[in-house]
Amino acid sequence: MIANLFVVGPAGSGKSTFTAAFREWMVKNEYEAITVNLDPGADALPYVPDVDVRDIIDLESVMKEYGLGPNGAQIVAADLIANFVEEIKSEVDSYEADYVIYDTAGQIELFAFRAASKFIVDFLGESNVMLAFLFDPALSKSPSGYVSLLMLSSSVYFRFYKPYINILSKVDIISDEELQNIARWSSDWDALYLSLLKENPSMSKELSIELFKALENIDAFRTLIPTSARMLYGYEDVYNAIQMTFAGGEDLEKR
Repeated sequence: MIANLFVVGPAGSGKSTFTAAFREWMVKNEYEAITVNLDPGADALPYVPDVDVRDIIDLESVMKEYGLGPNGAQIVAADLIANFVEEIKSEVDSYEADYVIYDTAGQIELFAFRAASKFIVDFLGESNVMLAFLFDPALSKSPSGYVSLLMLSSSVYFRFYKPYINILSKVDIISDEELQNIARWSSDWDALYLSLLKENPSMSKELSIELFKALENIDAFRTLIPTSARMLYGYEDVYNAIQMTFAGGEDLEKR
């Protein structure tokens, strides 16, 4: 069984760095894993993609053909990927890997909220798809920022309606106290609620209660998995969480 993991998150959350580090962890543990870059506008990547959409879609060519600037070209290029899914999938299948890690566009709206994206995910991932939503620690360390990311993560879930996990990336750039606060909010929603009210005393208690009820009803409150690409920390927990979904906790066979 092939497991297809799509790495999603806001700009700056470390998607490409996570992709590189998770593949490194998989290879070190003797699992077959490949990486796929789905960002036609990526300038530089911290890994060499096994399959790279930039080999198929050239952003400068899109700019010239459609008479667009860089931003408009990225939007068009994001939709053009749908025209080449058969070619991408053929390349992916040729590796016969157990794990395929898809690195998505730097700007989340170019992937998660384009009309073509759901088709792309369904075609490439077929029935074995999981989303890894990355929480940027710089935003997560405030209660309002953390809640904002919870809401964005939930929006992505509803966009694709696929299994997903929430991951706190780059934990090495925040203090131990900040990490402890985020971990507490991740596992204790009452603590998050109280911290949010303390941060925003003028916030309506009735509104915040309704907000938290809505988040709870859609199962948005999920424990974050802390990771650090620099220290290669937390990736075993990511692997175990994904395996619980794809294989009921059973381990992949090693190479």
